[in-house]
Amino acid sequence: MTANIDAAKAALSHMEIDDAGPQLKTKSRDFFWYSPVLKARLDHVLGDFVVAPRNEAEVIEVLRTCHAHDVPVTTRGAGTGNYGQAMPLAGGCVMHMKNMAAVKDVAPGRVVVEPGCLLKDVDAACIEHSGQELRMFSSTWATATIGGFVAGGSGGIGSITWGSLRDPGNIIRLRVVTMEAEPRVLEFRGEELARVSHAYGTNGIITEVEMPLAPAYDWVEMFVAFDDFMSAATFAVDVANLDGVLSKIASVYEAPIAHDYFQRVRPHVDEGTNLVGLMVAPHSMDGFLTFLGRTQGAELIYRSDDHDWQKHPGPVFEYGWNHTTLRALKVDPSITYLQVRFGFPEHLEKVAKIREMFSPEVLHHLEVIRENGKAMFAGLSLVKFTTEARLDEIVRLHEEAGCMIFNPHRYTLEEGGRQTVDDRQLAFKREADPKGLLNPGKMIAWDDPEFGFETMYAYPKLKAAE
Repeated sequence: MTANIDAAKAALSHMEIDDAGPQLKTKSRDFFWYSPVLKARLDHVLGDFVVAPRNEAEVIEVLRTCHAHDVPVTTRGAGTGNYGQAMPLAGGCVMHMKNMAAVKDVAPGRVVVEPGCLLKDVDAACIEHSGQELRMFSSTWATATIGGFVAGGSGGIGSITWGSLRDPGNIIRLRVVTMEAEPRVLEFRGEELARVSHAYGTNGIITEVEMPLAPAYDWVEMFVAFDDFMSAATFAVDVANLDGVLSKIASVYEAPIAHDYFQRVRPHVDEGTNLVGLMVAPHSMDGFLTFLGRTQGAELIYRSDDHDWQKHPGPVFEYGWNHTTLRALKVDPSITYLQVRFGFPEHLEKVAKIREMFSPEVLHHLEVIRENGKAMFAGLSLVKFTTEARLDEIVRLHEEAGCMIFNPHRYTLEEGGRQTVDDRQLAFKREADPKGLLNPGKMIAWDDPEFGFETMYAYPKLKAAE
């Protein structure tokens, strides 16, 4: 196949199109640069043009037209993902969902929304309409879209209570358009959701999302300081296991992360301070403070509803998840990160073992999440980057120690996940994208079914630097 870019652009010229200058570059990129490995390989990548459909009918028109002219299509929201999910590796059309941002319906326990709606705007509409909010969201809540979160995310603030996006019940319904000669509109629920959730838009375009809601609270945000790191980690898990206390996040930062990288927190900590960031529902504060009082070595240094800090630190969740990496990068550009799963029941033991092996080259940043009803850790460890070879060695040693790595230095679904083929997603791609034009280069199983994962996958059709 040879893409006829000019013919596709001409056929879509009545839509909102960008095809030159800084707008094209900006809309062709996500936060892949968190990884020095991806930055070295993808920094030159650009789409040939960007189109911003206003509704599902225009999405169908874009897909029909690009299918007819063999033009790749990469869908994007706000571009806050970190794996290169929204990078158009083969060029072609970047379909930007910014104009499809309507909140269509809010009901008890659920919201129906278009994919380009920002997470903060979903919450604002739900709170205003019914006093409800999203169960979970990314730390980029203020700038990320709901469609991008579903297509590229795995969990976030709220996962301490609700688990991961892939867990049953955390997505209710997805409406999806296929990329065929005549695109079809399909709706998925239940088991079928796994076909397209966290698939990077490789096998269908999400045009409507139905998500579950929970009661909205004016969450009390806190920082609790510890001299001992393992005491801080144990405390965070114990908070998650308090049956009578409702929490939204518990983040653990090994010293000296808070002192070195959290500028507005720095005046209140020292280099040896290990920090826990928390969000607790107001009605649970009595219970939380009772537990805090029983915890040796814990010092409550900040609470959002009662503090004397001269400079407000901002939302506590904006220190957690991958905002931790972002804050570190602003101070030290040599920092990168790993995503690690410290599974129950040996989560604390594994954290201690990895810390003994690597600190301070690798500093622990932990997020308490729930999996199968058990509190455990997702690690977004800060890594002092030296070479790719050393980074690969650190990954290998984590895996040999029994820790699962979701590698953020890879741009494919399989390498950034469990290094296995998701047969459901592959089968649906064969059905819904027979030419392989949707976000090419991100699904190894489509391109190279015999790939063995011994080395980093290199997409053979990656657009060359000009």
